Amino acid sequence: MRKRERGRASHAKPPGYHTGMAQRFGRYAPEVREKMRGALWLHSISVGETFVALKLARQLRARGAGNIIISVTTSTGFELLCDAAQRDSWIVPIYNPIDLRFVVKRALAAISPREVVFIEGELWPNLVDLCGRRGIGIVLANARMSPRSGRRFKKFRQIAGWLWAMPRLVCVQDIEDLSRFRELGVPDDRLALTGNIKFDNALADSASREAEFRAFASTLGFSANDPVLVAGSTWAPEESILAAAFATLQTEFPGLRLIIAPRHVERSNEVMACFARFRVARRSQPATPAEVLVIDATGELRDWYRLATVVFVGKSLPGIAQIGGQNAGEPAALGKPVVFGPHMENFAALTRHLIDADAAKQIPDSTALTDALRTLLRDGGLRERIGRSAREVLEPHQGATARTAEKLAL
Repeated sequence: MRKRERGRASHAKPPGYHTGMAQRFGRYAPEVREKMRGALWLHSISVGETFVALKLARQLRARGAGNIIISVTTSTGFELLCDAAQRDSWIVPIYNPIDLRFVVKRALAAISPREVVFIEGELWPNLVDLCGRRGIGIVLANARMSPRSGRRFKKFRQIAGWLWAMPRLVCVQDIEDLSRFRELGVPDDRLALTGNIKFDNALADSASREAEFRAFASTLGFSANDPVLVAGSTWAPEESILAAAFATLQTEFPGLRLIIAPRHVERSNEVMACFARFRVARRSQPATPAEVLVIDATGELRDWYRLATVVFVGKSLPGIAQIGGQNAGEPAALGKPVVFGPHMENFAALTRHLIDADAAKQIPDSTALTDALRTLLRDGGLRERIGRSAREVLEPHQGATARTAEKLAL
C-alpha cells in the first residue's frame, strides 16, 4: 500500500492507502460516521467504477436523495471522490471495508445503510450475506457479466448460486448480459436493461475541459493542426511498443504528437523513461516544449481523448501482466477512431458491437500497431466514417444514468 504511494508525482496531494487503513477495517472518524448513518451506499472499486458511481449519485441526488456514501478500493479512486466531495458536501467518500465477516459487521453497524448498490456487479460475499441477514437491500447497477465469468459462475452454481438470489434488482448494460444473469438464476422481474452509464453523456457536445487541455498542450508546442495520438490506460510494455511506433510515424508525420495516460499513475517515471529519446513532458510539472505528454493525473482521460486524431486503448496487446482491455467506449462515444489489441475480454460485448459496425480497428499483435495508426492518420475520410459509426453504436446508452436512477427509486 505504501509502495504505490512512493511512485506518485506528489505525496502531498493524494490520500493514499495508508490514510484509509482504519476504514478498510470498518473504523470511521466521528464526523464521517455522522454523515453516513442510514445513507444510500454505492460500492465501487477503482476510477472507472467511481465515475459511474458519481454520475449515478448526482442523478439520485437530483431526485431527492440525501447523503450518498461512495466507497472505493484504490487510492486513485478515493482521490477522485475526495475532490468531488469538496464540491458536493452530500458525497461521503470512504474506503471499502475488507470483505471479512468481523470487518463487515463493524462497518454495517457504523453505517447501517438503507441499501447497498454494487457498481458493475462485483458482489462481495460477506457483505452481501450480512446485508441480507440485516434486511439491507442489494442492487447491482451498470452490471455486466463476461462470457468467462458467466461460465465460471455456472460451473460453481451450487456454491455461489445464493449470491444471485440476493439482489432485488440487477440493472444490466447490454442485452447479452440479460441472458447470462438469467442463466445464473436471476428472475426476469429483477432484471432491467438500462444501458451503460459509462457511455451516457460522453458525446462531444457534453461539458468538458477540452479548452483547458488544449491551452495546456499549446504551451508544449502542440499546434491546432498537429495530428495527435492519445494512448489511454496503458500497461507495460505497451509504452515501449508505442515509443517504437511513434518514432517510425514521426518520420512520415513530422507534426505528430503523443499524449499517453498510463493506467497506474505511479508508473509515470517508468513511462517517462520509455520516451527518453523524445522531448517529453508530464502533466503535473510546468510545461516545457515537448513531443510527448505523460498524464500523471487521474480523472482526466476522457477529456484528453477529445484532443485525439487517433486513439489507442491499452491493456489490450499481448505480453502485458494482465490482459482484458480498458474502456474503448469513452473515445468511441466522442467520435474518435479507436485502435486496440486482441485482448478486449473485459469489454467483449462493446468490442464486438464496434467491430461489427466498422466503428473501431482491432489489431492482432503489436507488430500491426504502426500500420493501423498510419492508415488512420493518412485517411481523414476513414477517420470520419469510423467515428460516425462509433457514435451510432453507442447512442442507445444515452440516458442510462436516468433509467438506472428511476429503477432504483421504484
